[in-house]
Amino acid sequence: MPDITLTTLVVLCLAAAAAGWIDAVVGGGGLLLLPALLLGLPHVPAAHVLGTNKAVAIVGTSGAAVTYARKAPVKVGTAVRIGLMALTGSMTGAFFAAGISSDVLRPVIMVVLLAVAAFVMLRPQFGKEAAEATDRKVTRARIVTAIVLVGGGIGFYDGLFGPGTGTFLVFALTAVLHLDLVTASATAKIVNVCTNGGALAMFAYQGNVMWQLAALMAVFNLAGGLLGARTALRKGSEFVRGVLLVVVFSLVTRLAFDQWS
Repeated sequence: MPDITLTTLVVLCLAAAAAGWIDAVVGGGGLLLLPALLLGLPHVPAAHVLGTNKAVAIVGTSGAAVTYARKAPVKVGTAVRIGLMALTGSMTGAFFAAGISSDVLRPVIMVVLLAVAAFVMLRPQFGKEAAEATDRKVTRARIVTAIVLVGGGIGFYDGLFGPGTGTFLVFALTAVLHLDLVTASATAKIVNVCTNGGALAMFAYQGNVMWQLAALMAVFNLAGGLLGARTALRKGSEFVRGVLLVVVFSLVTRLAFDQWS
Protein backbone atom coordinates (compact mmCIF):
# COMPACT_ATOMS: atom_id res chain seq x y z
CA MET A 1 0.00 0.00 0.00
CA PRO A 2 1.35 3.48 -0.82
CA ASP A 3 2.51 5.77 1.96
CA ILE A 4 -0.58 7.95 2.57
CA THR A 5 -1.82 9.93 5.54
CA LEU A 6 -4.61 8.75 7.82
CA THR A 7 -6.78 11.67 6.70
CA THR A 8 -6.40 10.71 3.04
CA LEU A 9 -7.18 7.08 3.87
CA VAL A 10 -10.37 8.06 5.71
CA VAL A 11 -11.49 10.28 2.82
CA LEU A 12 -10.85 7.48 0.31
CA CYS A 13 -12.86 5.02 2.38
CA LEU A 14 -15.78 7.44 2.71
CA ALA A 15 -15.64 8.10 -1.05
CA ALA A 16 -15.71 4.34 -1.65
CA ALA A 17 -18.83 4.01 0.52
CA ALA A 18 -20.61 6.88 -1.23
CA ALA A 19 -19.62 5.55 -4.66
CA GLY A 20 -20.95 2.11 -3.75
CA TRP A 21 -24.32 3.64 -2.80
CA ILE A 22 -24.57 5.69 -6.01
CA ASP A 23 -23.50 2.78 -8.19
CA ALA A 24 -26.04 0.42 -6.61
CA VAL A 25 -28.95 2.83 -7.05
CA VAL A 26 -28.39 3.98 -10.62
CA GLY A 27 -24.76 3.52 -11.71
CA GLY A 28 -22.10 6.20 -12.02
CA GLY A 29 -20.20 5.52 -8.80
CA GLY A 30 -16.96 5.93 -10.71
CA LEU A 31 -17.84 9.61 -11.02
CA LEU A 32 -16.82 9.87 -7.36
CA LEU A 33 -14.45 6.97 -6.71
CA LEU A 34 -11.93 7.42 -9.53
CA PRO A 35 -11.41 11.19 -9.02
CA ALA A 36 -11.02 10.57 -5.28
CA LEU A 37 -8.24 8.06 -5.97
CA LEU A 38 -6.55 10.32 -8.50
CA LEU A 39 -6.62 13.32 -6.12
CA GLY A 40 -5.66 11.29 -3.03
CA LEU A 41 -2.80 9.47 -4.76
CA PRO A 42 -1.30 12.10 -7.09
CA HIS A 43 2.10 10.39 -7.35
CA VAL A 44 0.81 6.88 -8.06
CA PRO A 45 0.87 5.77 -11.73
CA ALA A 46 -2.51 6.05 -13.45
CA ALA A 47 -2.59 2.35 -14.31
CA HIS A 48 -2.32 1.43 -10.61
CA VAL A 49 -5.14 3.85 -9.77
CA LEU A 50 -7.38 2.39 -12.49
CA GLY A 51 -6.64 -1.18 -11.41
CA THR A 52 -7.31 -0.40 -7.77
CA ASN A 53 -10.53 1.39 -8.73
CA LYS A 54 -11.77 -1.79 -10.48
CA ALA A 55 -10.76 -3.98 -7.53
CA VAL A 56 -12.79 -1.78 -5.17
CA ALA A 57 -15.78 -1.32 -7.46
CA ILE A 58 -16.32 -4.98 -8.28
CA VAL A 59 -16.85 -5.84 -4.62
CA GLY A 60 -19.61 -3.28 -4.08
CA THR A 61 -21.18 -4.09 -7.45
CA SER A 62 -21.20 -7.81 -6.66
CA GLY A 63 -22.81 -7.22 -3.28
CA ALA A 64 -25.48 -5.01 -4.82
CA ALA A 65 -26.07 -7.56 -7.60
CA VAL A 66 -26.66 -10.35 -5.07
CA THR A 67 -29.04 -8.17 -3.03
CA TYR A 68 -31.02 -7.20 -6.13
CA ALA A 69 -31.11 -10.76 -7.49
CA ARG A 70 -32.62 -12.01 -4.23
CA LYS A 71 -35.32 -9.34 -3.95
CA ALA A 72 -35.96 -7.84 -7.40
CA PRO A 73 -37.65 -9.66 -10.33
CA VAL A 74 -34.43 -9.73 -12.36
CA LYS A 75 -33.84 -12.46 -14.98
CA VAL A 76 -30.32 -13.50 -14.09
CA GLY A 77 -29.81 -15.60 -17.24
CA THR A 78 -30.58 -12.67 -19.54
CA ALA A 79 -28.44 -10.35 -17.43
CA VAL A 80 -25.46 -12.74 -17.60
CA ARG A 81 -25.78 -13.09 -21.40
CA ILE A 82 -25.80 -9.30 -21.73
CA GLY A 83 -22.86 -9.15 -19.35
CA LEU A 84 -20.77 -11.62 -21.34
CA MET A 85 -21.41 -9.63 -24.52
CA ALA A 86 -20.48 -6.45 -22.62
CA LEU A 87 -17.26 -8.11 -21.51
CA THR A 88 -16.39 -8.83 -25.15
CA GLY A 89 -17.35 -5.28 -26.14
CA SER A 90 -15.27 -3.70 -23.39
CA MET A 91 -12.18 -5.67 -24.41
CA THR A 92 -12.69 -4.54 -28.02
CA GLY A 93 -13.17 -0.93 -26.93
CA ALA A 94 -10.00 -1.05 -24.84
CA PHE A 95 -8.11 -2.31 -27.89
CA PHE A 96 -9.09 0.82 -29.86
CA ALA A 97 -8.88 3.26 -26.95
CA ALA A 98 -5.29 4.33 -27.55
CA GLY A 99 -6.08 5.64 -31.03
CA ILE A 100 -9.04 7.88 -30.08
CA SER A 101 -8.81 11.23 -28.32
CA SER A 102 -11.10 11.71 -25.32
CA ASP A 103 -11.37 15.39 -26.33
CA VAL A 104 -13.41 14.24 -29.33
CA LEU A 105 -15.61 11.88 -27.34
CA ARG A 106 -16.51 14.15 -24.43
CA PRO A 107 -18.79 16.59 -26.36
CA VAL A 108 -20.62 13.67 -27.98
CA ILE A 109 -21.21 11.96 -24.65
CA MET A 110 -22.40 15.22 -23.07
CA VAL A 111 -25.00 15.63 -25.81
CA VAL A 112 -26.17 12.04 -25.38
CA LEU A 113 -26.41 12.43 -21.59
CA LEU A 114 -28.44 15.63 -21.93
CA ALA A 115 -30.75 13.84 -24.37
CA VAL A 116 -31.21 11.07 -21.79
CA ALA A 117 -32.03 13.63 -19.09
CA ALA A 118 -34.53 15.42 -21.35
CA PHE A 119 -36.24 12.13 -22.22
CA VAL A 120 -36.53 11.07 -18.56
CA MET A 121 -37.90 14.48 -17.53
CA LEU A 122 -40.41 14.68 -20.40
CA ARG A 123 -41.61 11.11 -19.86
CA PRO A 124 -42.58 10.95 -16.14
CA GLN A 125 -43.86 7.37 -16.51
CA PHE A 126 -40.59 6.12 -17.99
CA GLY A 127 -39.30 3.20 -15.94
CA LYS A 128 -42.22 3.10 -13.50
CA GLU A 129 -43.94 0.01 -14.83
CA ALA A 130 -42.43 -3.33 -15.73
CA ALA A 131 -43.39 -5.08 -18.95
CA GLU A 132 -45.34 -7.70 -17.01
CA ALA A 133 -47.61 -4.96 -15.64
CA THR A 134 -48.43 -3.50 -19.06
CA ASP A 135 -49.50 -4.71 -22.48
CA ARG A 136 -45.92 -4.38 -23.74
CA LYS A 137 -44.27 -7.77 -24.12
CA VAL A 138 -40.56 -8.44 -24.18
CA THR A 139 -40.08 -10.35 -27.40
CA ARG A 140 -37.15 -12.56 -28.29
CA ALA A 141 -36.02 -9.87 -30.73
CA ARG A 142 -35.82 -7.33 -27.90
CA ILE A 143 -33.74 -9.71 -25.80
CA VAL A 144 -31.33 -10.24 -28.72
CA THR A 145 -31.21 -6.46 -29.22
CA ALA A 146 -30.36 -6.00 -25.54
CA ILE A 147 -27.58 -8.59 -25.72
CA VAL A 148 -26.02 -7.26 -28.92
CA LEU A 149 -26.59 -3.49 -28.74
CA VAL A 150 -26.83 -2.84 -24.99
CA GLY A 151 -24.21 -5.40 -24.00
CA GLY A 152 -21.88 -5.06 -26.97
CA GLY A 153 -22.39 -1.35 -27.61
CA ILE A 154 -22.20 -0.04 -24.06
CA GLY A 155 -19.50 -2.57 -23.24
CA PHE A 156 -17.47 -1.20 -26.15
CA TYR A 157 -18.01 2.34 -24.82
CA ASP A 158 -16.90 1.24 -21.34
CA GLY A 159 -13.61 -0.05 -22.71
CA LEU A 160 -13.15 2.93 -25.01
CA PHE A 161 -13.99 5.78 -22.61
CA GLY A 162 -16.06 4.73 -19.59
CA PRO A 163 -17.77 7.61 -17.72
CA GLY A 164 -21.50 7.04 -17.25
CA THR A 165 -21.51 3.38 -18.29
CA GLY A 166 -23.79 2.30 -15.44
CA THR A 167 -26.20 5.16 -16.14
CA PHE A 168 -26.35 4.28 -19.84
CA LEU A 169 -27.00 0.65 -18.94
CA VAL A 170 -29.94 1.52 -16.69
CA PHE A 171 -31.50 3.80 -19.32
CA ALA A 172 -30.95 1.37 -22.21
CA LEU A 173 -32.24 -1.68 -20.34
CA THR A 174 -35.35 0.24 -19.31
CA ALA A 175 -35.99 1.37 -22.89
CA VAL A 176 -35.24 -1.92 -24.68
CA LEU A 177 -36.60 -4.50 -22.24
CA HIS A 178 -39.38 -2.33 -20.72
CA LEU A 179 -37.98 -2.85 -17.23
CA ASP A 180 -38.89 -0.63 -14.33
CA LEU A 181 -35.94 1.40 -13.09
CA VAL A 182 -35.33 -0.76 -10.03
CA THR A 183 -35.16 -3.96 -12.10
CA ALA A 184 -33.00 -2.18 -14.69
CA SER A 185 -30.58 -1.17 -11.93
CA ALA A 186 -30.50 -4.78 -10.73
CA THR A 187 -29.77 -6.07 -14.23
CA ALA A 188 -27.12 -3.39 -14.78
CA LYS A 189 -25.29 -4.51 -11.65
CA ILE A 190 -24.96 -8.08 -12.96
CA VAL A 191 -23.69 -6.74 -16.30
CA ASN A 192 -21.21 -4.51 -14.45
CA VAL A 193 -19.85 -7.45 -12.49
CA CYS A 194 -18.95 -9.12 -15.81
CA THR A 195 -17.26 -6.05 -17.30
CA ASN A 196 -15.45 -5.15 -14.08
CA GLY A 197 -14.25 -8.73 -13.70
CA GLY A 198 -12.68 -8.74 -17.15
CA ALA A 199 -10.96 -5.41 -16.62
CA LEU A 200 -9.73 -6.40 -13.15
CA ALA A 201 -8.25 -9.63 -14.50
CA MET A 202 -6.24 -7.66 -17.04
CA PHE A 203 -5.03 -5.09 -14.49
CA ALA A 204 -4.11 -7.85 -12.03
CA TYR A 205 -2.19 -9.74 -14.74
CA GLN A 206 -0.22 -6.55 -15.43
CA GLY A 207 0.47 -6.04 -11.70
CA ASN A 208 -1.46 -2.76 -11.57
CA VAL A 209 -3.59 -3.32 -8.45
CA MET A 210 -2.71 -2.00 -4.96
CA TRP A 211 -4.37 -4.92 -3.19
CA GLN A 212 -4.03 -3.77 0.44
CA LEU A 213 -5.59 -0.38 -0.22
CA ALA A 214 -8.22 -1.95 -2.47
CA ALA A 215 -9.20 -4.48 0.22
CA LEU A 216 -9.74 -1.77 2.83
CA MET A 217 -11.73 0.49 0.50
CA ALA A 218 -13.72 -2.48 -0.81
CA VAL A 219 -15.20 -3.07 2.66
CA PHE A 220 -16.68 0.44 2.59
CA ASN A 221 -17.72 0.13 -1.05
CA LEU A 222 -19.53 -3.11 -0.26
CA ALA A 223 -21.36 -1.49 2.66
CA GLY A 224 -22.41 1.41 0.42
CA GLY A 225 -23.51 -0.96 -2.34
CA LEU A 226 -25.64 -3.08 -0.03
CA LEU A 227 -27.25 0.01 1.47
CA GLY A 228 -27.86 1.53 -1.96
CA ALA A 229 -29.53 -1.62 -3.30
CA ARG A 230 -31.81 -1.84 -0.28
CA THR A 231 -32.64 1.86 -0.53
CA ALA A 232 -33.62 1.51 -4.19
CA LEU A 233 -35.72 -1.58 -3.49
CA ARG A 234 -37.49 0.17 -0.61
CA LYS A 235 -38.10 3.55 -2.24
CA GLY A 236 -38.89 2.33 -5.76
CA SER A 237 -38.59 3.67 -9.30
CA GLU A 238 -39.48 7.30 -8.57
CA PHE A 239 -36.53 7.59 -6.20
CA VAL A 240 -34.21 5.91 -8.72
CA ARG A 241 -35.46 8.32 -11.40
CA GLY A 242 -34.47 11.31 -9.24
CA VAL A 243 -31.01 9.90 -8.53
CA LEU A 244 -30.61 9.11 -12.24
CA LEU A 245 -31.17 12.76 -13.17
CA VAL A 246 -28.75 13.98 -10.49
CA VAL A 247 -26.04 11.57 -11.70
CA VAL A 248 -26.60 12.51 -15.37
CA PHE A 249 -26.23 16.23 -14.70
CA SER A 250 -23.20 15.57 -12.48
CA LEU A 251 -21.59 13.55 -15.28
CA VAL A 252 -22.25 16.33 -17.79
CA THR A 253 -20.73 18.91 -15.43
CA ARG A 254 -17.66 16.74 -14.84
CA LEU A 255 -17.15 16.07 -18.55
CA ALA A 256 -17.59 19.75 -19.37
CA PHE A 257 -14.99 20.67 -16.74
CA ASP A 258 -12.54 18.11 -18.14
CA GLN A 259 -13.16 19.34 -21.68
CA TRP A 260 -12.76 23.07 -21.16
CA SER A 261 -10.72 23.53 -17.98
